[in-house]
Amino acid sequence: MRNTRTPPRHPVDISEEAGVRYLHFGSDWVQGAMRIARPWSLELAYTREMMAGLLLRPAAEWPRSALLIGLGAGSLAKFIYRYLPECRTTVVEINPQVEFIARQFFKLPDDPQRLDVVIGCGADYVLGGGRGFDLILVDGFDPEARTGPLDTIPFYQGCRARLSDDGLFGVNLLGRDRNFPASVDRLNQAFDGRVAVLPSCDSGNTIAFATGGKPVDVTLDAMRVRATALKQTTRLDLLPTISRLQLANPLPDGRLRI
Repeated sequence: MRNTRTPPRHPVDISEEAGVRYLHFGSDWVQGAMRIARPWSLELAYTREMMAGLLLRPAAEWPRSALLIGLGAGSLAKFIYRYLPECRTTVVEINPQVEFIARQFFKLPDDPQRLDVVIGCGADYVLGGGRGFDLILVDGFDPEARTGPLDTIPFYQGCRARLSDDGLFGVNLLGRDRNFPASVDRLNQAFDGRVAVLPSCDSGNTIAFATGGKPVDVTLDAMRVRATALKQTTRLDLLPTISRLQLANPLPDGRLRI
């Protein structure tokens, strides 16, 4: 998703290699991917880690609503649609061409009752107010890897305001970017320090989670139980993510608290 308030003009391209279909925005930089034989799976490592929020809240009836800023190849939207059938998802994407390609080439479902795609600026949508969400995931870059208004204190504060009491916020950042420490600082300011940052993936993508309502207080053992259940039902293996989380965050008494 291009993060400006003007219509994007970059091309949207598709490539395929070794059974994987890729989405590009006029460059070799990958904006999304789908293994053709497993269209519901999360092909890219960072997208798998964006779903690690499922380890931080009790699985029963959570999340019931999700807001995704940035559609890309639709990987996160498809995963939630397939494996969290009680969750109603809204996706905000500024480029209508991306929605068309996600439906035509990446098997994005056409079911507006459960998966509603809104064409518009993600920052404007969040700051415009409205209903709350249990889960907000932000994954938005332009072809030059710029985040624009999606990496600002007002935007993060707006996301916090749109979270339900047990809501959770997740964002994809570029850990190798020189501005990465400033991004984490903005998150900490907006969420009063209630932030957990994972180590950078091999791709350089770095996932951070935050909350502003009901605290996250979960043991490593509970996360492992949830990860094992997820692997059995969805094939998503988040057990390595738990180990990575331990490397990046102090976990006194074997608990994550944010």
